[in-house]
Amino acid sequence: MADITVDTKGLACPMPIVKAKKALDGLQSGQTMEVLSTDKGSLNDFTAWVKQTKNEMVSYGEENGVYKFLVKKG
Repeated sequence: MADITVDTKGLACPMPIVKAKKALDGLQSGQTMEVLSTDKGSLNDFTAWVKQTKNEMVSYGEENGVYKFLVKKG
């Protein structure tokens, strides 16, 4: 279960990343954030962003056109 959920459904890149970054900044190290997105490019974007920021992609998946990412703050 995530500590926070960020709903970015309907937003195009780069807004999901912008909102996720803002939310992640408010978390403590080790806490998790779930991001919901409908942007098809979000998988590549989030994978790259998580690598760059030294956070951890715990899981990701797609369900009914909604991408779900679980990110753990490093």
